[in-house]
Amino acid sequence: MSVHTLFVTLDILGVFVFAISGAAAALQNRLDLFGVVVVAFVTACGGGLIRDLCIGAIPPAGLSNWIYLAAAIAAALTTVCAYGFVERLAYPVLLFDAAGLGLFAITGSHKALQYGHNTELAILLGMITAVGGGVGRDVLLNRVPVILQKEIYASAALVGSSIEVLGEGFGWSTTWLPWVAMLVCFALRIMALKYGWHMRWFAMPHD
Repeated sequence: MSVHTLFVTLDILGVFVFAISGAAAALQNRLDLFGVVVVAFVTACGGGLIRDLCIGAIPPAGLSNWIYLAAAIAAALTTVCAYGFVERLAYPVLLFDAAGLGLFAITGSHKALQYGHNTELAILLGMITAVGGGVGRDVLLNRVPVILQKEIYASAALVGSSIEVLGEGFGWSTTWLPWVAMLVCFALRIMALKYGWHMRWFAMPHD
């Protein structure tokens, strides 16, 4: 498998699992089928749309390539049809969200590098690709976005994209580098949820 094919595959896989996250969240909020599909698509492609606009990949892949829309719709319909199974998973939205976080942190940073951007921007855009869709989902569902809370979320994506970008800079093999970066991001997010790791919370002083 070529490097390009690998990252396109990971990108589509990221769309699918993030769309499941969005669809599950929409079903928990009792949206209709159209609402479920819309939230699934925004969750799956929102971060990628922002990334592509920033790097000059116009029109964005999420709008110009039918596979992205098809993957999001397929994930949404799968979630609707198999929601009983999805619901039985422990924290289904968080599980699929963590998986999508790792996948998009890697593909987002790699695509930024492919368009000739520097290390710092590639790392930042990898993080934005990973968290942008989740922000869109939370805004549509009238929730405080996860990245604005004390949870380790954007920082996990930042670690994953940093490993990918720095590894590519050092010439590490793309056979294993994306998988390592993705798993580190996923594991960091899951362990933070399991063990209650979080960023410091700043409270306003009492009068």
